[in-house]
Amino acid sequence: MTAGGWIVMLVSVSTVTVAFVWCLWKVLTTPEETDKVHGFEFETPDAAEDRD
Repeated sequence: MTAGGWIVMLVSVSTVTVAFVWCLWKVLTTPEETDKVHGFEFETPDAAEDRD
């Protein structure tokens, strides 16, 4: 592989690795995150018909 190929590969792998580690860090260290997690009421059209 040429030197340019090695540089592109190292930059690409490094970028993905840094992004992955940053995402893990944000998920594992954000305090009180479970208080902000919420769902929504999913209602299908047939369930709406049964309700009416």
